[in-house]
Amino acid sequence: MARFPKRRSGALPPRPHNNTIATRAPKPAKAAAAPAAVESPVATRRPAASVGSRLRRGGVANVTVMAVAAGLVGTLALPAYAFAPGSDQPQFGETAETQLTKAQAQDVEVTGDVIAAPVSEDGFAAVTGEEIKAAEAAAAAEAARQAAEAAMASYAASYSGPSAAELAASPVYSSADLASVFSVAQQYIGVPYVYGGATPAGFDCSGFVMYVYAQFGISLPHSASGQAAAGTVIPESEAQPGDLVIMDGHDGFYAGSGMILHAPYEGASVRIQPIWTSDYYIVRL
Repeated sequence: MARFPKRRSGALPPRPHNNTIATRAPKPAKAAAAPAAVESPVATRRPAASVGSRLRRGGVANVTVMAVAAGLVGTLALPAYAFAPGSDQPQFGETAETQLTKAQAQDVEVTGDVIAAPVSEDGFAAVTGEEIKAAEAAAAAEAARQAAEAAMASYAASYSGPSAAELAASPVYSSADLASVFSVAQQYIGVPYVYGGATPAGFDCSGFVMYVYAQFGISLPHSASGQAAAGTVIPESEAQPGDLVIMDGHDGFYAGSGMILHAPYEGASVRIQPIWTSDYYIVRL
């Protein structure tokens, strides 16, 4: 029986030296029991250090994603905090509109003299387009009237012969056949048109007809409609030079072949020209 030295305080006992245990060989059966086919899967596994490294990388990635997400949430939340009333920070302070919404109801007193104050209106009136056109037409008509008066004054001063009324009372020609009437009417081609004129100093349309027929002792009114009423309407196929061509507000002598001898308008003279409209009829005196 072997003897062991006494145990020192605080120190481990020395390992026993046993030659039988130290020189014991491993069991052959255990060394040969593991075939090569079983060793292959264990050999292909990753080392423990690789698994730990993968876990560490995954943890770092998760922390990174969580940090980015937290930053996005904080960024999106900034506008809401920026308008939060009651914050002491200048950028988060209450706006004037926010302060007004928190203010209490207020009463405003208006004195009676303010309510009864008179209301004045600007002194202007709107003018429509129709009123402007009417005013322009009236101005043009007035200008035409003044021009006609001036022309009549000049016309009256330039003629000293008998009037149409005097000629009708003392006719120049005794026979009032159509050919003679048309022949006398042609003598005044070139006389200027004058509104209201009824002498060789100037004719308007009905004044021309009146003056010519007056020389044959036939008195006619100074209007196209009145002259039309003084005669008889005949078919156009029976019309002869010397008959009257009656239009709306205008007349003249029929000149044959669809022509008219007349005093046309201001600025023109007595002339023969084609009848320009189908809206007419023939009257014989």
